[in-house]
Amino acid sequence: MRTEQELNQALSRPTDALKESLASIGGDIMIVGAGGKMGPTLAVMARRALPRQRRVIAVSRFSDPEARKLLEENGVEMLNCELTEPDQVARLPRCENVIFMAGRKFGTSQGACETWEMNAVVPSLVSRHLGDARYVVFSTSNVYPFTRPQDGGCTEDVAPAPVGEYAASCLGRERVFEYAAAHWGARVLKFRLSYAIDLRYGILNDLSQWILNGQKVPLGVPAFNCVWQRYANEAALRALTLADVSCPALNVTGPETVSVRQAATKLAQLLGRDVSFAEEEGERGILCNSQKCMGLFGYPDVSLDEMLRMQAEWILGGGRCLGKPTHFEEQKGRF
Repeated sequence: MRTEQELNQALSRPTDALKESLASIGGDIMIVGAGGKMGPTLAVMARRALPRQRRVIAVSRFSDPEARKLLEENGVEMLNCELTEPDQVARLPRCENVIFMAGRKFGTSQGACETWEMNAVVPSLVSRHLGDARYVVFSTSNVYPFTRPQDGGCTEDVAPAPVGEYAASCLGRERVFEYAAAHWGARVLKFRLSYAIDLRYGILNDLSQWILNGQKVPLGVPAFNCVWQRYANEAALRALTLADVSCPALNVTGPETVSVRQAATKLAQLLGRDVSFAEEEGERGILCNSQKCMGLFGYPDVSLDEMLRMQAEWILGGGRCLGKPTHFEEQKGRF
């Protein structure tokens, strides 16, 4: 992939399995918070997978002109909405299927109240208005406790133990949707995503930038999970079929627990640069076990080795980077 058009096309490619899943549930799809890093290609994938009589509605402030352009070119309906304003939320059309992606992470340590408003109050406004819809609610592996890489990652049965205000507010988002299920019949799937790879951002981009800038790669968090964004997009849409009033959780990431040291060493080779490390490996990180997801949707169609190679080629080819680091190396939840 040499251009953003090619990358967006690859990240939004639907499969026959996705088309079958969406045909089984019927109804339109609304993506709330669709203007972020992942939302535009997810919305385009939904549009490509559905017949024209079924609407795909993207809801956001659309501050990124590139995201707006991509959605316009692919026939996705766009509704501008400030989600923190109840009057604007109340004007959203009722929709049977909702992908809820709205959230705030960075800046939490300086403005925790704004993070809680976006991550807990906005879910309440939206779920009260849309009622008993079917929801896939984007969450994060940050709700889990830190664990050792050799333990294989947290399964969905592990009790949440969030570290820091951001992670706690994400658990708050989950609890608000559980309330909606208990009180007005919302059907919910808690989509605990662990680091989608888009090439323009993501953990592999973070590592590459450190290497290219001659910075030492931190190892306090020794390992991570990641997954190709096309797979995560499809999993989110197919997960609509799993939404239920019991509010099941689903870890969505790749099958590997990836060593930071090994990934950085491989990227340095591909980039033709040296790499150095800031410290010895720590003992724990926030890690997920994705066995349940693999059983439902199969293994990702792009392997870790392929993602490493594509990431290096993208950067060496002058591909755009969003300049939005993941801060996966944070150990105290201070975002």
